[in-house]
Amino acid sequence: MIMRSGQQLLLPASPVFIWCSLLVALLLDMLPLGRVPWMPDFLALVLVFWNVHQPLRIGIGFAFMFGLGVDVHQSSLLGQHALSYTTLSFCAAMIHRRLLWFPVPSQAVQVLPLFLAAHLVELMIRLINGNVFPGWTFLLAPMLEALLWPVVSVILLVPQRRAPDPDANRPL
Repeated sequence: MIMRSGQQLLLPASPVFIWCSLLVALLLDMLPLGRVPWMPDFLALVLVFWNVHQPLRIGIGFAFMFGLGVDVHQSSLLGQHALSYTTLSFCAAMIHRRLLWFPVPSQAVQVLPLFLAAHLVELMIRLINGNVFPGWTFLLAPMLEALLWPVVSVILLVPQRRAPDPDANRPL
């Protein structure tokens, strides 16, 4: 893949680090903070990140499995988060090549519709199931997830960054 000018060459992502970051995001979603509609979905954020940066390692099947786990934990309709996460992962995998050409703040703007679509899928399933409308504050969650995108990008790319000082013996 042709890199844009000024972009740093990254080391390969460690599968152990990928899985640890997904499990930490899952645990953050499972914290008993009270389920308020504007709370960002950390697992969705990390799933989109890895679907953009490592689409061959983390795909739709893993998103489905994590979604089922979240459904069981939250005692929600089985498949609600699974459908939301698979939709999110599919869309992220579709735009991953285009998204990587942009700087991180522009990426945050471009992943906002993905997060909004995922939350709308969850809302539609809840409303079809007979739950009440949570209010318009649920629109804050995708915005908070888009605002967290640069932070998550910096944190999750730290182990892949090369040493900043060039060495005469290293060609890269």
